[in-house]
Amino acid sequence: MATTGLLFHLHPTAFSSARPQNATSRLHSHCPPQGIHAAGRRCLLRAKSSNGHPQIGASFSDGVLDGKVPGGGPPEQEGNTVSITVVGASGDLAKKKIFPALFALFYEDWLPKHFTVFGYARSKMSDEELRNMISMTLTCRIDQRENCSDKMEQFLQRCFYQSGHYNSEEGFSELDRKLTEKEAGKLPNRLFYLSIPPNIFVDVVRSASRTASSPSGWTRFIVEKPFGRDYESSGELTRSLKMYLAEEQIFRIDHYLGKELVENLSVLRFSNLVFQPLWSRDYIRNVQLIFSEDFGTEGRGGYFDNYGIIRDIMQNHLLQILALFAMETPVSLAAEDIRNEKVKVLRSMRRLKLEDVVVGQYKGHTRGGKSFPAYVDDPTVPSGSVTPTFAAAALFIDNARWDGVPFLMKAGKALHTRRAEIRVQFRRVPGNLYRGNVGTDLDMATNELVLRVQPDEAIYLKINNKVPGLGMRLDSSNLNLFYSERYQREIPDAYERLLLDAIEGERRLFIRSDELDAAWAIFTPVLKELEDKRVAPELYPYGSRGPVGAHYLAANYNVRWGDISSDGSF
Repeated sequence: MATTGLLFHLHPTAFSSARPQNATSRLHSHCPPQGIHAAGRRCLLRAKSSNGHPQIGASFSDGVLDGKVPGGGPPEQEGNTVSITVVGASGDLAKKKIFPALFALFYEDWLPKHFTVFGYARSKMSDEELRNMISMTLTCRIDQRENCSDKMEQFLQRCFYQSGHYNSEEGFSELDRKLTEKEAGKLPNRLFYLSIPPNIFVDVVRSASRTASSPSGWTRFIVEKPFGRDYESSGELTRSLKMYLAEEQIFRIDHYLGKELVENLSVLRFSNLVFQPLWSRDYIRNVQLIFSEDFGTEGRGGYFDNYGIIRDIMQNHLLQILALFAMETPVSLAAEDIRNEKVKVLRSMRRLKLEDVVVGQYKGHTRGGKSFPAYVDDPTVPSGSVTPTFAAAALFIDNARWDGVPFLMKAGKALHTRRAEIRVQFRRVPGNLYRGNVGTDLDMATNELVLRVQPDEAIYLKINNKVPGLGMRLDSSNLNLFYSERYQREIPDAYERLLLDAIEGERRLFIRSDELDAAWAIFTPVLKELEDKRVAPELYPYGSRGPVGAHYLAANYNVRWGDISSDGSF
């Protein structure tokens, strides 16, 4: 009996891409094998800071990564320090994500031995007031190895504050003076996180780069999306930033690339032989990238209305995932090799046309005696706004591997559930012997691979199997890996991974300028047409599955959205 042939060994370790627990495993993406295994040899990243000095914190010698021995823990170099300045420290992103992520890294001993955190914003605030503000959002959610309050107090004592205007060189000069005091003669490395609106990126970079750059170590800037509104404005932003910074100093962050399941995507594909021959137009019928939120703009309508769901989610989060999914095997795991392959995918994609896009906007709805407001009911949204809160699109990659395969994207707010997932639907079995046992809907009998990014991270593969009994009745079942069941550790937040990578100079999960240009080139024409023609979005009730037009769009390519299938899948 051939049943064992089905057990192609979905071993949990093959799926896992949890953050490495030792320095050696984090190093494999940087150094050639001989640099890791040859005794007494030293593997060194030759990347330099803007002032020509080697970037500290990226070398390996006899099993030690800058003093960090295998098994985890911070670098122990006495001569180096890292100063992390959160610009826009009083904002929601800083309070809810950035400071908690820094504390989690400190709690897990991933930060260097010598580090300092500074907050910078216009608000007048003392060091103690900043610490009180930060302490409200810190939690010891990871392994309780040490007393939480002690670790929290140690972290807070390394946090300081400087107030100043974002376009003020005087404010950043005073910050520089305080940073220099804290660095106390050590080799200073400085990281600036721009947690601010995009219209003041250039002002901050101009002032900070001129007056607060490290005099002898590296200086890096993390820039949050949105990176412009279209191809032209994005290019102008890049040119403006490069007046003061080298490309190597700019870390454009898309936090979705730090999600565990997105990180695991390349592991799943490139380290499991069973999937490699299947990853092409020969076996894959369509790929779906789905993002949904079960809440509306909730007071962010004024900001959201200037961008809309396509710019907010599809042009960055979902398109980045698509590029990782579809890219060819890179030469190595080095950042530039991976980003080169992603750019090739983006440049091979057709520009979106209006007929391949459906837009929607949620309307008010009453359910269970509770009323939910329409998007235009938000007082911060302009009256008569046609900004889409939902969009579905069909994209195509014109290359040998993916020719003719529709990549369907769907993203929306105020939908029936919160979900982010990648669904890979495979082709039908040619001449299926059991087609008479699966009913008339052969699409329901095709295999499907699903990577659930959030919530409840999981990977599962839908297969057909016989229902026990004397008859021959087939059923669909899931071979699944639930992260919460397989791994007891809580999954780190995406910001933890990305902050750690920025400190270490690892650019693999950050977006390069030519990658950004290629992404905008795909979406800019259709965005311009939507806005010039003021295309009215199809209204859908708050809490529904979205506009009906999305189903017609999928049907045009003989596709059924996987998240609404009748098979009861997750």
